[in-house]
Order: sequence, then C-alpha cells, then structure tokens
Amino acid sequence: MWALGLMLWMYGRDRLVTLDWLKKKFAGRPEIAQANVAALNAGHAFGETAEMSEYGPGYVVRPTAVTPGVYRTVSGTEALAWGLLAGKRAAGLEKMIFAGYPITPASLLLHTLADLKRYGVITFQAEDEIAAIGAAIGAAYAGALGVTSTSGPGMALKTEMLGLAIATELPLVVVDSQRGGPSTGMPTKAEQSDLFQAVHGRNADAPLAVLAAATATDCFDVAIEAVRIATKYMTPVVLLSDAFLAHAAEPWRIPDLDKLPRFPVRFHTDPAGFHPFLREPETLARPWARPGTPGLEHRIGGLEKDYDTGHISYDPENHARMTRARATKIAGIANDIPLQTVALGDDHGALAVVGWGSTYGALHQGVRRAREEGIDASHIHLRYLNPFPRNLGELLRRFDRILVPEMNNGQLVALLRAAFLVPAEGFNKVEGKPFKVAEIVEAIRERLDR
Repeated sequence: MWALGLMLWMYGRDRLVTLDWLKKKFAGRPEIAQANVAALNAGHAFGETAEMSEYGPGYVVRPTAVTPGVYRTVSGTEALAWGLLAGKRAAGLEKMIFAGYPITPASLLLHTLADLKRYGVITFQAEDEIAAIGAAIGAAYAGALGVTSTSGPGMALKTEMLGLAIATELPLVVVDSQRGGPSTGMPTKAEQSDLFQAVHGRNADAPLAVLAAATATDCFDVAIEAVRIATKYMTPVVLLSDAFLAHAAEPWRIPDLDKLPRFPVRFHTDPAGFHPFLREPETLARPWARPGTPGLEHRIGGLEKDYDTGHISYDPENHARMTRARATKIAGIANDIPLQTVALGDDHGALAVVGWGSTYGALHQGVRRAREEGIDASHIHLRYLNPFPRNLGELLRRFDRILVPEMNNGQLVALLRAAFLVPAEGFNKVEGKPFKVAEIVEAIRERLDR
C-alpha cells in the first residue's frame, strides 16, 4: 500500500477512489482498513515531501477525449470471451460449446468462459488438442456454436480435424493465441508466426477464413465477426490472437446490447429435395440441418461428396468441382467484408506501413511520429487475412514502397507478394518481444533514405 501511495503521487492520481475501495473491502475489519489507509497515505506523503526530482520527474496522465459512456478495463482474453458470447447471441444460437486443452497462453480463454455458464456457455476440458477440436466439431454438427482454442503447437495437432471441418463444411471458430516457436519454443513470449499455418497449414486444397485482432478491445469485435462468417458461410474460421493480446488490457466502452449486430441463423427444416451439400446460391454455404429434424436424416464425413447428391464420390471430375466450390465459397467472403481503409495518413504516397495483429499500436504511433517529422508515410492494418479485402491490391499499388513489420520471419509480406505482385519489403522481429515505436520510425526513415 505504501508503494501504491507513492505511485499515485508520481502519476498525479486521486487517492479517493482507492481509499473508498479499501474501506468497503475491509468494512468488517476496520483495523485492517485503517492500517491500509495509513500505509497508502504514508507513501503519498513521502512523494510529496521527499526531494525525488533527481531520480526522475513525476508523470501526469492528462485527460483525453473519449466517447461518453460507461467504461471498464478489459483484457484481450476477456474481450474474446465476451465477443464469442455476443456472436452466439447475434446468431440466435442457444448454446456455445467451448472445448479446449490447457496450453499457454490460450488457457486463459477456457478459464474466462468457464465463468459464463449462465449465458449458455458449456466448457469442456478435453484430454488432448485433437479431442478438443473433435468435440467442437460435434457441437457444430448438433447445431451449437462450436469453439476451440489453442496456441501454435496445439494448432499443429488440430490440423487433421480442421480439415474434417472444412470437408464437412461446419461452422467452427478456432482461436489461436500465438507464441514463440517452433515446437514448444517460448510459451510466454509473443510471435505472429502462425500465419502460414492458419492460411495454408493443412493437407490438400483446404481453404478457410482467417481473421486477426489488433488490440485488446478489438478482440470483441473480431470474435463477433468470426462467428458471423462461420455461421453464414458454413466454414471454420481461424481467429489469430497472441500472447501479447491475451494479457494486454485497455479501457473499453461497454456497448449498447441493442446496437450490436444481429445475423440470426436459419436451420434447414424442409425435407423436399434435401441433401447435406445443397448450396445457397449467393454464399455457396451448405444447409445447417440439426440431427433429429424430421425428414433430414443425413450423414457427413471426411470422404469426398457428390456435388449433386451429397453421397460419397470418387469421381475425378466431381472432386475437381467440389474443390473449386469450397475455394470459391471462401473467396466470396471478400464480397461481404469491408473495403480496406488506411488507419492513418493518405491512401497514396511514398510509403505504406502494412501490419496485422498486435503490432497495431507500435505501427500506428511510429507512422504518427514519422508524419510529424514531415515523412510521407501511411499505416494500413489488416483484419482480414484470408481472403484479403477485395480492394487491397489496388490500395497497395498507390504507394511507392511497402514496408511490412511483423513478429515472424516474413509471412504476411510473402502472402502480399504472392497475391498482388507488389514490391513489399519485410521488417521482421523474432525475439519474443513486441516492436518499439522507435524501431518503426527508424525503419521508415531507413527505407525512404535509400
């Protein structure tokens, strides 16, 4: 308490809130409350009376302009949990089945969701990663929102079952809280090195949607979007977080529930002409038919299906048709997501700094400082990593140079080069540490000084 009092003085914070909290917490033990209040005040008094300027000045957190409302502190993990819950509500689903296996740093999501049973959340700790995703797939088949979560090594174990979810075309959300690798790697350190795995890490042509959260509060919105895409397009969705976002926290304006998006699911109930791989013309999604619905008895599995009947098929031309249909369905998601915008700066110029995931803060502040120096730089941050926004290639071509900072050895930069044939340059950091703003500013200067 003494140290807290000193910190409150150093940062110019009012003691009243903390003092009131202490008195309420220890209301039944007034002697303990008084002791804590005295220690807090003593630390604050030390800061006021001691000659501490030689050790460094105090820092006052100045007021900032924010949208009026009720705020609370939220971690990335909490925002993910509540976003998944909001997505379940938006889809009109009764249950969310979350099946996971303990792994750092993904375990926090299991712990958080375990406290939300009263909202229709059922959590299940499986015996391993494979069983966890299998249970989530089973939940999706039964008509619930199936969710599983893991980190890089667990994603490797889930790969075969993820392919099953793609073949059966079931809605599934897979949260990957990335960490340093390969193998066990550095479990407590953040990286962005699972991007290739998320986009391409399966046998055969097995496309799915991939999203990435940028900040702790953004995790809420991205989780809702993951549920929307999964249920609308009947596909697994990989949601990329990382160790930094899992633990990071920031103020969050509690949203108005009535203003949150709604995208109610319509389960198939008409037996006329039904087979499990009929396709909705606009989205190419197959019907979601809950087991037990009269007249809709069916089976699905990992073997290839006939496009016109849903029966098992080894016909070569049919396999090619089904492969194209699955790919076209995922590519079509690009028509249902926002166009890519510029987070800071102009939509053309000398340099675009392109990022994804938890690098958002460092990149944004780095570009802001560079622009204050008169440097022509802009910041573009990607939420949708597969498919990319349909205008992304055109936007990137408006810049003379493209710098892609990421906490891996060059994964997004490779995807951008392959997709759009743009001369993107990587700026990579694989130390298990986030970028510093100064590193981004220096990288911008260095590229433009060449």
